[in-house]
Amino acid sequence: MRTTTRLGAVTAALTVTAIALTGCASGSASGSSTTAASTATATGPKVDLSGTCPATVVVQTDWNPEGEHGHLYQMLGPNPTVDASGKTVTGDLYANGKPTGVKLEIRAGGPAIGYSKVSSQMYQDKSITLGYVSTDEAVQFSGKLPTTAVFAENDQSPFVIMYDPSKYKDVDSIKDLGKQLEKKKGVVRYFNGASYMSYLESAGILPKSILDGSYDGTPAKFVSAGGKDAQQGFATAEPYIYQHQVAAWGKKVAYKLVSSTGWNPYPETMSVRTGELSKLSPCLKQLVPVMQQADVDYLKSPGATNDLITQLVQQYNNGWTYDSKVGAFAAKQMKSLGIATDGDNGYVGDLDEQRVTDFIEKATPVFAGDGGDVKSGLQASDLYTNEFLDKKVSLGF
Repeated sequence: MRTTTRLGAVTAALTVTAIALTGCASGSASGSSTTAASTATATGPKVDLSGTCPATVVVQTDWNPEGEHGHLYQMLGPNPTVDASGKTVTGDLYANGKPTGVKLEIRAGGPAIGYSKVSSQMYQDKSITLGYVSTDEAVQFSGKLPTTAVFAENDQSPFVIMYDPSKYKDVDSIKDLGKQLEKKKGVVRYFNGASYMSYLESAGILPKSILDGSYDGTPAKFVSAGGKDAQQGFATAEPYIYQHQVAAWGKKVAYKLVSSTGWNPYPETMSVRTGELSKLSPCLKQLVPVMQQADVDYLKSPGATNDLITQLVQQYNNGWTYDSKVGAFAAKQMKSLGIATDGDNGYVGDLDEQRVTDFIEKATPVFAGDGGDVKSGLQASDLYTNEFLDKKVSLGF
């Protein structure tokens, strides 16, 4: 999840000599308005969520606004209200270009919630309707903070190990990269305590000798190593940022998806507190297809929503920087790398039972040693349901 993998991004943004992202501006006062995505161009029947859903559907995200959250911001109607101090945006929840009769409040995560886990935040604040909970987090806290995923906007995680292709050539896997790093006395730099790294080490994919948990989110060490070292990142951001917006680097990086190693949680699934699934079911039956369609609409035409995300980042003004160029790159990568897909069923948003079962088997021993609280006898059916998905809503690529 973002709180462990992008903790240092705020530091990076505040370091003037590090990442100089474009489009950063000063924040605005609470209660200001901004321009929403052009939902008026969408077509389809009117969806009425009033009476079945909360008057305000509150969604807690795991990080600042970014392209991976595009489906969510796509649902905001015209002229939403921004609370810059609270790092939230609220507006009419739109479907098919029309208001649904309820509001949508989107809360930023990461620094906005003190880098708390989203599942923890959901249990502390019961006004939250849905939260972004990746499968690894859901497994880790399934004992005391159980959540149930109802929609997976992305099928694969964009999380990667990146490296300099001029120094490490013909790399066919992360395991192969590890062998080459070992020969050249390079390291893989990552945020200390990351659960995926415990898996990569225990599975024999990366040797302990090359692991360096000193990554702080800035590009400084990667740049100063001159390509000798590898580093964690996101396929939807760092390849563009390092080539175009980190002047001290200014060239391509190569990368391999961590999901290719077998550590393959569903990222940022829209989840509810498990004990409230039954109560929210009438709402979710109508709302989840709206989220599916918003995902399709965003990836088909992400420009207006990326502009909204950029405006929100500027107004929140908390050190995180993000612009529409990075957002456009993110949307392109989600499609080209198979991060966003219809899965094996031909419709968007479902989770696969065998994949979740396999992940539980891999993750349980990892979290047993990382202060987790995995439910005894945890089953895939404890973590998700596909019952609310509309099988007719497809990404079509």
